[in-house]
Amino acid sequence: MSQATLHVLQTCPFCWKVRGLVEHLGLDVQEVQVNAMRTKKDLAFTNGWNKVPVFTDDEGEVVVDSTPIMVHIDKKYNNGTLSKHSGDERYDSMLAHIDEAWKRATIPILYGSLGTALSTTRRVSKLEKFGFISRRLYAWAGFPVMWGIIARKRVKKDGRTPKKLWHDLLTEYTSTFEGHSFFGGQEPNLVDFAAFGYMRSISPFKQFKILEEHEHGMRWYNAMKSKLK
Repeated sequence: MSQATLHVLQTCPFCWKVRGLVEHLGLDVQEVQVNAMRTKKDLAFTNGWNKVPVFTDDEGEVVVDSTPIMVHIDKKYNNGTLSKHSGDERYDSMLAHIDEAWKRATIPILYGSLGTALSTTRRVSKLEKFGFISRRLYAWAGFPVMWGIIARKRVKKDGRTPKKLWHDLLTEYTSTFEGHSFFGGQEPNLVDFAAFGYMRSISPFKQFKILEEHEHGMRWYNAMKSKLK
């Protein structure tokens, strides 16, 4: 057997989903940071997937796409404990909702205005693996694209400010806990780790202060942080 590896981008919300689970289980996994401008080359071994995260387990099996990776890790290294309710309507519908609604919400909060878009792209350029020229190109030329073409369109379509959108998502999510600390009950399950990953991916950016204003959401978030090893 060889050491398991996880190919990532440092600011990718899908990577944060998997990273949180790996940290929670205390697994010996080597992180490999992919060059943000050369994902096709760096992930050539995936036979055309070209997206992060990519997980290669200790037996050499390659798994792609964040939620399938999480399920694979849970089943292989944790006896399927966190995904044992897969097949239940409550579990399946919330996991699908998280993977759709929370995914779409990350762009508006990070790039929803010209100022935040510039701040985000400059931060991303420092955290990700770029070449000398591509780092500067992304930092100063990336934000008009992310704001003007992608984020502004999403904000307009949704009709809510990024703060209202995220506070609504957190209120909706925490209201399903049925008196417990987590969606999974007294302990988190895979749905909690998926949601935690999306929210945690915003933590390196100044916009995270918007999420810190949501009392119940931050109580859950901090409880999730306490589950990391």
